[in-house]
Amino acid sequence: MESSSKAANPVPLELMATATEKKSKSINKTQMLNRLNFINFVEKTVLIELKHPKFDFTHHLHAKPQPCSGDTVECLWVGTPDLEQKLKVFEVARLLIVDDQSLVPVIPQVESVDAKSVRLILPERSEEICTRRVRRYPAQGIQARLSQNGAPFEGFLVDFSAVSFQVELRATPPQTFHWISAGSAPNLTLLRGSETLYSGECEIVRHSTGDETRTYVMKPATKGVHRFGARKYRSSRQKLVPSPNINFIHPITQKLVDLKIIDMSGTGFAVEEDMQSAILLPGMIIPQMKIQFSNTTKFTCKAQVVYSNPFEDNDEIKCKCGLVILDIAINDHLNYLSLLQQAQNPNSYISNTVEQDALWNFFFETGFIYPQKYASIQGKKEEFKQTYEKLYTQNPTIARHFIYQKNGKIYGHFAMLRFYEKTWINQHHAALKSGPHKAGLVVMSQLSRYINDAQNLYSAHMDFIAGYFRPNNRFPKRFFGGFTQKVADPKKCSIDPLAYFPFHASSPQAWDSTGPWEVARVQADDLRALESIYEKESGGLMLSALDLKSNRESRETLSEEYRKIGFRRENLLFSVKKNDDLKAIMMVNLSDIGLNMSDLTNCIHVFVLDPEDFPKERLFWMLSVLSVKFNQDEIPVLVYPRTYADSQSVPYEKTYNIWVLNLQHTDLYMEHMETLLQTAKYGI
Repeated sequence: MESSSKAANPVPLELMATATEKKSKSINKTQMLNRLNFINFVEKTVLIELKHPKFDFTHHLHAKPQPCSGDTVECLWVGTPDLEQKLKVFEVARLLIVDDQSLVPVIPQVESVDAKSVRLILPERSEEICTRRVRRYPAQGIQARLSQNGAPFEGFLVDFSAVSFQVELRATPPQTFHWISAGSAPNLTLLRGSETLYSGECEIVRHSTGDETRTYVMKPATKGVHRFGARKYRSSRQKLVPSPNINFIHPITQKLVDLKIIDMSGTGFAVEEDMQSAILLPGMIIPQMKIQFSNTTKFTCKAQVVYSNPFEDNDEIKCKCGLVILDIAINDHLNYLSLLQQAQNPNSYISNTVEQDALWNFFFETGFIYPQKYASIQGKKEEFKQTYEKLYTQNPTIARHFIYQKNGKIYGHFAMLRFYEKTWINQHHAALKSGPHKAGLVVMSQLSRYINDAQNLYSAHMDFIAGYFRPNNRFPKRFFGGFTQKVADPKKCSIDPLAYFPFHASSPQAWDSTGPWEVARVQADDLRALESIYEKESGGLMLSALDLKSNRESRETLSEEYRKIGFRRENLLFSVKKNDDLKAIMMVNLSDIGLNMSDLTNCIHVFVLDPEDFPKERLFWMLSVLSVKFNQDEIPVLVYPRTYADSQSVPYEKTYNIWVLNLQHTDLYMEHMETLLQTAKYGI
């Protein structure tokens, strides 16, 4: 391998891209020997400069230095064509020891030279020239795809730094490199196999000449990457002591990188690098990274570099690099957030292991389990205990609880349950009035920050937050109801009232298959009809949150996840028709007793499409038919619209409002939450 130049004192091509002499220092023979032995150890090469004795013309040939310890070093030539002819014409002028940030031009005495090797006698001292502001790293096995105005070019990545890339592209006829214009920013994608490591618009700094192949030096067109939509309420950053590290195999160099985290939040973190040796490029994706707090506490995630900001520190140029978490196992993220929230408030816990007697005592002491509610659950209290034992000690992926606890005593509690594919249900909000001030608000803030930090992660499956509350319940009415009124857009946040009554199961009446009425599994057209009517009557988010849209896919994944962790969840949809005319859709939810204290996850939802031609007697008859799905005498029933229950004189016990928030509008919710925390004017 060789390179050539007509310059008087040529700089090797490996350094030409950004060669700017910065400083030099003297090194002795021992230091030269150590560097040569290191090059031998890592099986790299040096450059031997050959100079024409008459003309200002040079060649640079690659050679492998052999182990050395005295005054001489032997270097074996590496694949140089026409070597014997070159040695007849050219003389050995210099030995060039090159790394990514410095050049040591050694002027040796030539002891011998032939077609196999060259033996050189080293001088006592040489000058090391620091030639790079930012180190470049060689790349292997990285595909490069450049596209500009619909013209695609293929090639590979030659090397990169923290500020630029060098790629070699090929033009396949009828392509020509004239199709690539330096005046507009092309899109560059870098891949290892099928894994995308970088994709973004780049500016062309310079390029070589050639018809079939060319090398292009490019830099990102923007200084940062906006991975997710801009948000006013960003995750709060914290500095932990001691601070964790990140370590990963660099996706391009395939070398281990270990960096100290300087600050972190629930969505990402920042690290610091020396600018000269920086290895993180904005836009670069790191498929697998470990966040390591200790040898035993570490979390694996996929991350992306979103910015790299240089700064000066004691006459040294450094850069602060921000990384965002793209994906992480849901329970790893939970534990990560738990550490951050604990650092901020040592009495705040997320999904910690809870002593069961303390939890039940809290529910009774706060009045969350009031006498009438206890009367309804006491016959199933063992099932409740078993469910809560699993929920609060086994940390299942489908549930979260937020607790304010001091000296072992619980003062505030809020929970959420993933009961629909992309929807988490808020539930069981309670606080001791005699406890620390604002404990109920603290746990609500915990839950809100968790939502803000987790919503963009695929593993969280979090598009909507929903909750059921009674209209006469003071706090949710003023907070959730007040927020909905403030937003005044049902596509962002909506409330729909439902009539609730307990249905007492009895032996179902005989089914008359020849009659006009039929009940069958729901079809896509049935859901389209429901969507149409709901859009006119409400225009809200309830159907989206409850997986009742016509484009719903197979919903077995969540039920399978429940089964894997020892819980039960079944979601069955039925259409009720009269002479093929759709009258109602009934959703049967089957789950563990106590998963929701009011059993609203173990109930029947009824959505009436034709209130005038669906008499209550037919409703009760259909409920009787579906009651065989339940292993209980009393089945909770929720009816929409509530006006149907009123018009048909269906006796119902109470009204539940179902509140749904579209998490694309989290900023509005966080602003409302911040106002609540600042004023603390609502009672809990």
